[in-house]
Amino acid sequence: MTNMAKMANKRSNGPEEVTVADAKGRFSELLGRVAFGGETLLITRRGRPMAKLVPPNAGERPAHLADLAGWLDDGHPFFQSMEDVVEARTRHVPRVLRQAGRRAR
Repeated sequence: MTNMAKMANKRSNGPEEVTVADAKGRFSELLGRVAFGGETLLITRRGRPMAKLVPPNAGERPAHLADLAGWLDDGHPFFQSMEDVVEARTRHVPRVLRQAGRRAR
């Protein structure tokens, strides 16, 4: 496909249009562009939209801890347990550094 044809297939504010025949021949490449590039592609037949390739997470909002606000009361024992865990935690020392310290002695 020439650059001029690509420009003609690209809507000014929408997804890039790809014909069914072109999509059939370049499906693997198009999937890569959608999956890894986050692009959205519109597959057309004779100028009419037939299908849309969108990234798998399109329209989804990532889960966030703040979405759980209000799930537990402030006085719930879970929060005290978490505070105890954080207080008891020590700084992690990688095994390689621990072994190097033993050799230096």
